[in-house]
Amino acid sequence: MVFKSSLHRASTLFSTKLPQVLRNRCLSTAVSPIELAHDEHIPADGNRSHRPLLILHGLFGSKRNWQSLSKAFMRDLSRPVYTLDLRNHGSSPHVRPMTYSHMAADVLSFCQKYSLRDVSLMGHSMGGKVAMALALHPELPSDLLADLIVSDIAPVRAKVSQDTVQHVRAMEIIQAGNISTRKEADEIISEHEQDPSVRSFLLTNLEIKKATPVKFKIPVDILKEGRAEIESFPYAPGERSWDGRTLIIKGKKSKYINRHNIPLIDQFFPQNQLKELDTGHWVHAEL
Repeated sequence: MVFKSSLHRASTLFSTKLPQVLRNRCLSTAVSPIELAHDEHIPADGNRSHRPLLILHGLFGSKRNWQSLSKAFMRDLSRPVYTLDLRNHGSSPHVRPMTYSHMAADVLSFCQKYSLRDVSLMGHSMGGKVAMALALHPELPSDLLADLIVSDIAPVRAKVSQDTVQHVRAMEIIQAGNISTRKEADEIISEHEQDPSVRSFLLTNLEIKKATPVKFKIPVDILKEGRAEIESFPYAPGERSWDGRTLIIKGKKSKYINRHNIPLIDQFFPQNQLKELDTGHWVHAEL
């Protein structure tokens, strides 16, 4: 798989050793982190904390979306792999606000709890922005991140797509519709999204219980309220930079990374390498 081999090459490239001790510091005294749900895949040697790969999903996603790939990464890289559910996603708590500073603090808290060191941090889309926000934070422990892998997103303010707006609208209709089956939910979403693979992805968030209306596991209201925050990025060009080794993965058919924002990526992450793959935005799912 091309995506997997790209990560393997990045792992070989990103071999810089960092100090072993994590400073027990929070990103900001004004931010109270929450405990994130996670899955872990531990290699045969039992290593749970040294040079782990930590994976952050995108909007409407969860650790579940990365289950097969994370097992393959652990096997091929012989490193521990952790996949997280970011706040308001998957099995993690529903809580306001939905800012990148708060999400980054949640991830740092997870790393500190499990004594992770020399972390390879990978994020897709919204998760990529969380990863970049963590790398750029002025209070980041200097010994936490070994390298950064960002999948098809740039560190800039960018409006969510109209597709995403329609997805939220479809979820609202489903929750208000007193329906009881996945088929009914899919029929409603199909009026807003033609791609069956995207509908299937969105419906992984559906919770179905016998004799009760379906609902979504994710808090649709909080995500809708947090749209402006999700569109944002907490740092301006020139304000901060991270000099660690960074791999930027661009989907060739996607517009999220483009000629306008590539120079900004270079400002924030001067040691980055850009790798283009023949996919759209859903890089990990399309190869």
